[in-house]
Formats: sequence, structure tokens, C-alpha cells
Amino acid sequence: MTSAPKVNFAVTPLLRIAYEEHGPASGDPIILLHGFPYDPRTFDEVAPVLAQRGYRVIVPYLRGYGPTRFNNPAIARSGQQAALAQDLLDLMHALDIPQAALCGYDWGGRAACIVAALWPERVRCLVAGDGYIVQDIPGSTQPLGPEDEHRLWYQYYFHTARGVEGLTQNRRELCQLLWRLWSPTWKRGAELYPLTAPSFENPDFVDVVIHSYRHRFMYAPGDPTLEWMEEQLAAQPAISVPSISLRGADDGVGPPSEHDEDAGHFTGHYERRVLAGVGHNIPQEAPEATVKALLDLLER
Repeated sequence: MTSAPKVNFAVTPLLRIAYEEHGPASGDPIILLHGFPYDPRTFDEVAPVLAQRGYRVIVPYLRGYGPTRFNNPAIARSGQQAALAQDLLDLMHALDIPQAALCGYDWGGRAACIVAALWPERVRCLVAGDGYIVQDIPGSTQPLGPEDEHRLWYQYYFHTARGVEGLTQNRRELCQLLWRLWSPTWKRGAELYPLTAPSFENPDFVDVVIHSYRHRFMYAPGDPTLEWMEEQLAAQPAISVPSISLRGADDGVGPPSEHDEDAGHFTGHYERRVLAGVGHNIPQEAPEATVKALLDLLER
């Protein structure tokens, strides 16, 4: 494993976004987006390979993670899906990137899906871990089946004051538990987790995480300046850019169904690949499959 690259910073209207960069500045850009509870280390075996192919690879720390910081205390510590998408757009603007290939999963995959859906001209192609994960917030009051509800226990925990305190006091232990539950057949989680855990010491981590899991169930208001975007997302907009969905067959929080329920959300070139022996942390568990998906779209 290569050592972590230097951390750079991009100043946007709301954030000082920390990001790592690989490859030549003149290369076609690829932005790799991590989820919860992860950080850029999940792409340590993805980014260098793409850089060697001549791509400019940007790997940001999402809001609330690692060295990324809000510009002032008055800014809402929102974790809603629209905020993550706006951060991605703001980062692209700050780095003067008019169009990029996007690859993300979990929170990062959601930001990538939203930008691909609403601003397709900014997205060359999309590799979406977990498929189409734009939240259907108006439909969040409908219960899922008992097995699916059971897997979301941590979200309901975060809806309570006890959950806030639990995440505050036990963030490393709680997030490590989620790593184990969500990637039950992955052998390297215990080895690699300590490289990511420091990112959860960000002073805004708890607030952003709690807001994310409350807003998606309508238990917390969103940022009023982003309501226009949430209104568009409520319609579950389709994605037209060339896309590949990667799903981990052993994903402990969102196992893929036999039937591809996401296909109807993609109107352009689309393919779903279910990865045997892979859990939720797709790029770190299956770096070769992640790289292949990106190159298959970029070089098709």
C-alpha cells in the first residue's frame, strides 16, 4: 500500500474542503467520493492505478470528515443529500473542473448520483456503488420489511438523544462495528480501519452524521437554501449519463436484490455488476473491479 498523498484544500462558499490528488494536473478528471463511515483511504488502491493511466484523480474528504472544515460557526452542519451534492459542485468549480467522471458509494455515491441526474453536462460517466441511491424522502414514512428495518438500526439509534451521545462517546467503536456488520466476509477490515478512524475526530462529524440520518426521515429540517434541490430530488430524477452500478453481494446493510430495482432510474448506457465476496465498502474491498468499471466507461 502506498502512503497517503499530500492533503490540499479548496475554499468553497461553505467549506474548506480537504482533498488528495493523484496523477497529472492536465489529465482528464475523476472524482472519487467516500461514504459513511469511511474516508479517502478507501480509494488507496484505486486512485494510484487511475493516475498511472494519465487521469487526474481527486479524492475529497466529505463535510464532517478529516481536515475538511466549515468556513464559520454559523453555517448549518447539514448532512442532507442536497448539501453533499452542492459540495461536489462547489469543489468542481473551485478546482476549475467543468466535467468529471464520478465514482462514489454510500454518501459519496448519493452526491454523485444527484449531480449526474440534475447536472448531466458536468458528468462524463458514473460508477455508483449501491446503484441509484437518491433518497426518496417523501416516501420515508413507509416501513420496509423486517429484515431491512433490522439492518437500519443505527439510523434509528441516531434519531435519539442516546444515539447522539453514543456516537459522540464511542465513535471509533461504533463505526468499527458498522465496518464489521456491513462487510462480514472482508478479511482486511480490522487491519485497515485504524487508518480511517482518525477522520471521525473532525469536530463536525457527529453533527453532520446525526443531521443526515434525521433529515432523510423528515425528523430534522434541511438547509432552506437547498430546498429547491430537495424538491427536484423528490421526483426521483433519472440519470442519463453512462453508468455502471456496483453492488457487493455480501453487503450487510443493503444486500442487492435478485432483480435490479434501479434499472428504471437510468436512461442511458447502464449496467449492474454484482461483486461476489464483497460487502458495503466496495472500492476498498474490490479495487480492481472499481478501476475496471471506471475504465470500461471512460475508454469505451
